[in-house]
Amino acid sequence: MDSEQLAELAADACDDRKAADIRLIRIDEVSSLADWMVIAGGRSDVQVRAIARSVEDRLEHEAARLPLRKEGLNEGCWALLDYGELIVHVLMPDQRRYYDLEAFWSHGESRTFLASSLLEG
Repeated sequence: MDSEQLAELAADACDDRKAADIRLIRIDEVSSLADWMVIAGGRSDVQVRAIARSVEDRLEHEAARLPLRKEGLNEGCWALLDYGELIVHVLMPDQRRYYDLEAFWSHGESRTFLASSLLEG
């Protein structure tokens, strides 16, 4: 599984828990930090943790991958899962507006995640 497929799988896992405004940003040509970022919104600390847990579970079971590092899961305002070539951010609305990661990484190729169920219907 390449890094783009991993990012798509993570985004789909976010969608499974009804994450808001899921964005995939390709940053491999503008940074050595990772190949892809997935940024998703949660409406409560419980939802942020559920989304992050969904990503962890899906990537472990379908890609045999565990995060190299996890941050923010206890607080639930901003969860970060670092898989090396993929970094997943799940943020509550206030944190997402304040940090505005989409603007910070705007020089990377960005697209909105479209759930496969929407494409099939």
